[in-house]
Amino acid sequence: MTRGFLSDNSSGAHPAVLAALAAANEGHAPSYGADPVTAALEERVRQHFGPHARVFPVFNGTGANVLALKALLRPWEAAVATAESHMVTDESTAPQLVGGMRLVTVPAAAGKATPALLAPAFDADDGTVHHARPAAVTVAQSTELGTTYTVAELAELTAFARARGARVHVDGARLANAAARLGTTLRELTADAGVDVVSLGATKNGGLPGDAVIVLAPDLAEPVDRLRKATTQLASKMRFVSAQLLALLTEDLWRRNAAHANAAADLLAARLGELGVEPVYPVEANAVFVPVPPAALPAVVAEAPVLAWDARAGVVRAVASFDTTEEDVEALVAVLARHLG
Repeated sequence: MTRGFLSDNSSGAHPAVLAALAAANEGHAPSYGADPVTAALEERVRQHFGPHARVFPVFNGTGANVLALKALLRPWEAAVATAESHMVTDESTAPQLVGGMRLVTVPAAAGKATPALLAPAFDADDGTVHHARPAAVTVAQSTELGTTYTVAELAELTAFARARGARVHVDGARLANAAARLGTTLRELTADAGVDVVSLGATKNGGLPGDAVIVLAPDLAEPVDRLRKATTQLASKMRFVSAQLLALLTEDLWRRNAAHANAAADLLAARLGELGVEPVYPVEANAVFVPVPPAALPAVVAEAPVLAWDARAGVVRAVASFDTTEEDVEALVAVLARHLG
């Protein structure tokens, strides 16, 4: 099968994850999370996210995002997100159809929200019943444009949200990549920064289908627990999802996988720089956004394993994975070099 850079969803599973699944398949176990693997995962999550953290394995990232954000909102409230966030651009109508929630968007440079950018959405609330009240902020780490929030930036966002009576959700589909890049722990980027709930990605970092909602605010545990069933995200054979997450959180496999993907993205950016091509956005995780002449874009995506990100502006996206090799990078650079002159 062709190896490429269309997405880190394109890669397979890490051997340690497959081994964990095989081990979980031995014998029978109680269902719906009452199994020893899920119990071990709960303990491991507390080690990584803090003593009050609770983990709720789910089937996929969309489910994790909708479930986590829904738990923060009452029916008449809204969540504020950047217009470029994955929650807005790539979750289809799941937030509305499954979550029954309103999303209010704000523009953001390089995909990152700031208190100044968020403030107008909160200031627009006139307190009447005619408008949804902003009650949550949702940000992606890393962002949809491959940039990352520092611990200080996240703390500033959560302080802003608290001052406005709102709570904070982090879409952590690539949280591992952000932590590996910044040299932080998972706790420092979440609980210590004041985040209430996290969607923890595993699929993009060496897992098979299966992610998790990490609850950091104790009062959200019961809502997430109940809503997981109501939003069709409760796995009967949960041990198979838990086994993947446990494998990734053991001996920092999550960090090694993410750091490898980040390094491959760095290599790609460096090799492009040698050709005089600078990425459109800073390379702060495992994604590289490459400018190409708009007229050449169809030919580029026909030959190179990359995603046409913005056909009008002439931008393609290349995402490295935990198993991307130097040979993969060099093959992509050779294709891009032919089309970029």
